[in-house]
Amino acid sequence: MKNNPITLQKKWNPEDFQPATEQEKENLIAMRESVGFWKDGIRRLKKNNVAMVSLVVITLIMIISFIVPIFYPYSYETQIKGSENLKPMTYSEKEIERIDAGEKVFPHILGTDKLGRDYAIRTMMGSRISLIVGIIATAIILLIGSIYGAIAAFFGGMVDLIMMRIVDIIYTVPDILLIVLLSFALKGPLNALSEVPGFGWIHTVGVNLISIFIVFALLYWVGMARMVRSQVLMLKESDYVTAAKALGASNARIIKKHLLTNCIGTLIVTTTLQIPSSIFTESFLSFLGLGVAVPLPSLGSLASEAINGLNTYPYLLFVPSILISLIILSFNLLGDGLRDAFDPKLKN
Repeated sequence: MKNNPITLQKKWNPEDFQPATEQEKENLIAMRESVGFWKDGIRRLKKNNVAMVSLVVITLIMIISFIVPIFYPYSYETQIKGSENLKPMTYSEKEIERIDAGEKVFPHILGTDKLGRDYAIRTMMGSRISLIVGIIATAIILLIGSIYGAIAAFFGGMVDLIMMRIVDIIYTVPDILLIVLLSFALKGPLNALSEVPGFGWIHTVGVNLISIFIVFALLYWVGMARMVRSQVLMLKESDYVTAAKALGASNARIIKKHLLTNCIGTLIVTTTLQIPSSIFTESFLSFLGLGVAVPLPSLGSLASEAINGLNTYPYLLFVPSILISLIILSFNLLGDGLRDAFDPKLKN
C-alpha cells in the first residue's frame, strides 16, 4: 500500500486482498466460550479454594456420619460392662483377656463414656442426627418461606401488607419458650399417637425433636420469606412474566415456573447458609435437654453429658464441640463461596 503525494489517496496493491491464512483467522477470534448459568457458577466455585476445601470437609463428615457406622463393630446404645470411662485407644480388662486368648478386639478410638458406650460411634451418630435435623429443618424453612414470600410479593397491595405484618409479629415470638411449651403440650398427644401402628417412629425420634421441627415450621421461615419477597418484587415486572400473563398462565404457574425458578441461585445460597444455623439451634436445644430422646445422641447432648466430667475426661467435651464448630464453619464458608459464584452482582 502506497500513498499518492498529489491526491493524498492511498493506492492499494492486489496482494493486500489475498485470503487470510488459518493462523490469521485464529488470531482474530477473541470471543469467550458461551456457558450457561450453572456451568459458569460451578466453574467460578471451583476457583474458590476455601469453598472447595469446605465442601471436601463436609463430604468427609457425611461419609463418617452415614457410611462408617454401617461397618463399625460397636453400637451407639450398647453398654459394655467393665469398659466405663476408657481413654482413647485403650481396652478394658476383659477385652485384654480376650486379646490374650487370641481374639481380635477393635479398639475404642475415642474411648468410652460413663456407661461403657463406645464414644466414637456415639459421635458419628450424633453428627448424623445433627446433620439430618439441620437439613430437614432447612428444607421446611425453604418450602414455607419461599412460597409465602413469593405469594406476598406477586399479589402485592393489601395482600403483601397483611402477610408481611404477620412476619413482623412472628419475629417477636421467643422461640425457646415456644419449644418448651410445645414439648409439654405435645407430649400427651404424641405419646398416644406413637401407640398407633405405623407411628412408632415418634417414640424413637422423641417429642422434643418433633417440637423442634414444628417450631422451625412456625417461626424460622420468616427470614427466607423476606429474602424471596425482595427477589420476586424485582422479577415480577420482567417481560417474560408479562408475556406469561398475556398467554393466560395461572398465577400458581407463574410463581412456580417463572419467579421461583429465577430465584434458584439465591435460594441455594440462602439454604446453604441456613443449614449451619439450624444445626446450631438443634445442638443448643439438645445441650439444654430439649433435643433428641435418650439413647439417641446429638452433638449438643454429647457436649451436655461431658460437661460434668470436664476436669477428668476433657476429650469427651472437645470432640463434639470441635465437630459442631467444624460443621458450622464449613457450611458457612461453602455458602459464602456459592454466593460469590452464583450472585450475578459479584461477577466480573
